[in-house]
Amino acid sequence: MESEKKNKTEIKLSEKFEISDEFPIPVFEEWKAKVIEDLKGADYNRKLTTKTYEGIDLKPIYTKSDLENITDSDFPGFQNFKRGIKSSGYKSKSWEITQEYNYADALKLNEALKNDTQKGLKGIRIALDDATKLGVDADYADPLLVGNKGLSVSACRSLKRVFDGIDLNKFPVWIDAGFSTIPFLMVFDAFLREIYLDRKNFRGGITADPITYLAENGNLPLQLSKVYDQLTDTLNFVEKFYLDFKSISINSFVYVDAGASAIQELGFAAATGLDYLSQLTDRNLSAEKINNSIVFNFGIGSFFFMEIAKFRAVKIIWSKILNAFGVKESELNVTLHARTTKFNQTKLDPYVNMLRTTTEAFSAVIGGVDALQTNPFDESFNEPNQFSRRIARNTQIILGEESHLDNLIDAAGGSFYIENLTAQIAEKAWEIVKQIEAEGGMYQALKKGIPQQMVADTLIAKINDLSKRKTVLVGTNMYANTKEKQFELRRTDNKEFIKKRSEFLQKYRIEGDDEKHKKIMEQLDKAALSDPVSSIEIASEAIRLGATVGELTNIFRQNVESEKLNNKLNFPRLSENFEQLREESIRIAQMRGYPPTVFLANMGSLKQHKARADFSRGFFETGGFEVVYPAGFDNEIDAANTAAESKTDVIVICSTDDTYPEIVPKFINKLNERNCKAKIVLAGYPKDQVEAHKKSGVDEFIYVGANALEILKSLIAGIGGNQ
Repeated sequence: MESEKKNKTEIKLSEKFEISDEFPIPVFEEWKAKVIEDLKGADYNRKLTTKTYEGIDLKPIYTKSDLENITDSDFPGFQNFKRGIKSSGYKSKSWEITQEYNYADALKLNEALKNDTQKGLKGIRIALDDATKLGVDADYADPLLVGNKGLSVSACRSLKRVFDGIDLNKFPVWIDAGFSTIPFLMVFDAFLREIYLDRKNFRGGITADPITYLAENGNLPLQLSKVYDQLTDTLNFVEKFYLDFKSISINSFVYVDAGASAIQELGFAAATGLDYLSQLTDRNLSAEKINNSIVFNFGIGSFFFMEIAKFRAVKIIWSKILNAFGVKESELNVTLHARTTKFNQTKLDPYVNMLRTTTEAFSAVIGGVDALQTNPFDESFNEPNQFSRRIARNTQIILGEESHLDNLIDAAGGSFYIENLTAQIAEKAWEIVKQIEAEGGMYQALKKGIPQQMVADTLIAKINDLSKRKTVLVGTNMYANTKEKQFELRRTDNKEFIKKRSEFLQKYRIEGDDEKHKKIMEQLDKAALSDPVSSIEIASEAIRLGATVGELTNIFRQNVESEKLNNKLNFPRLSENFEQLREESIRIAQMRGYPPTVFLANMGSLKQHKARADFSRGFFETGGFEVVYPAGFDNEIDAANTAAESKTDVIVICSTDDTYPEIVPKFINKLNERNCKAKIVLAGYPKDQVEAHKKSGVDEFIYVGANALEILKSLIAGIGGNQ
């Protein structure tokens, strides 16, 4: 026993663990040489470098050397504020959990607010319908504009119904009024006075973004110069009566929803803000005052790290612009809100939208936003309900309270990859700002169609990549759920709603006596003749007496001319083309009793056909095809006979390039003998065999990089045309 103890080796751990002593640190060249060896002849750059829509080539690995030319502060709260405006980050104040409500009816909106403010909501966003933004009362408006995108408001009572039982001392309220804050600001101001809320306690904003409104809608109902005059009046009014109130929004999420890249969104946002600073300082407002009235509303794309870097780059770009306007470092700030994009949302397999929203929200939080809106997973095709709103809201709550992201200060800081990417995004976005300034600013650039064309080019590239499945939307162009059931749609009866609104307003107008109406008209006439700040106050009082949005519009928008663009932004969701394919497949199934069908002619052993058979199944399921997937066939005759008897619309030959020259002609000849009318598809694209296979009767080739959308569209069109 003693001898055994003597023979045992005694192991002692060193007091200090030095990993570099145990594992020598390789240099970059050693790593690259090892990778090239692993690639077995494949081109290093082509295989490992990632191209992006931003024009930035992403390297496979980043090192300290990638930060050599980046000279920034190491701490939040300093210099260009890339690491955050607040030195304490989310530790002092977490991001604001917000949701936007687009219910047309005030009572339905109130019901949602009462529920959600008790369950984690921290900030309220309300979308207005187009009639309200245009300043037209519902009973005089085009019915298509009433309740179409949000709340219909014509007077103070609607807002009373919306906020009944909601403590506005606790919840910030954000309302986008469209191209001008006037007249809606007057209505909201009257409402706050009517409920005796101290206006200096109100937090949030009634905001306008005329330039982005013009890009989105293609027209501006008021000359831009007059809008700037109204914004000037608004800022002076707000300064007098409010403390924490925003009046200008830069809604760059609009460009994301139209398909823009991250640097395009950032460049357009900065250029728009630059226009506002220039125009309003010319109207004797200070740059500090203007900036304190601005809130940026960014969209969040799906590229996780790109989005983190974008939100950090915003602060660099905006600080640079504010410095140019002479804003002191102690006065520098940016209010940064973000919302998950509608562009990536899908109708197909819509629960996947929850996952998309999660990664998008995660990137925004890591990027350091001040407020975050997570969209309900079903908003692209349904009226959100309590369940979809709850899931959207809980996504943020989990990020904060379970993942503890609100305990961090710039978690991305110091990452070689993100720091380098942030610098590149800022540099490229700044080039866009300079390009737009050379055209005379964002407004002039829009008049010339430059931003619209830039976004359209990016959109085309994204759609093309999705069509070829270089870009993946899970459940749409890859990994389709063939057992998916269509959602039950929830829709408000708009005709009934408009009728109810019109009847209410007509009754509202004739309510009361002639003396009251006379007082209203006297107030409105007085407002028209008063100085700008007083006119807003007087008009607010007229609203309290019973004036409507439309009556205010008639006073404040007399003798106006509209502005128009030759072309506006378009807003297709990325998945729409594939959704249309699936809808056509459903239509065919309803007409004939079964969907488009495809037979996989799997030739040879499992090893010989499985890879291409699995690929083919996934390819056709994205188009709504029902796939017949048999075991492998030993010979072409049996395969062709079985395929013909299946009476499917499409037959796919699945094997290897080496066997195709022998298999394909025999297989197709036998099908022809059986008078089979199915379209013939070959899985793969052997370049030196393509022409021969076409002569044999192959109609289409499917392979990695093939345009799945066009192939499926052509095949489905052929099937649908025969019904």
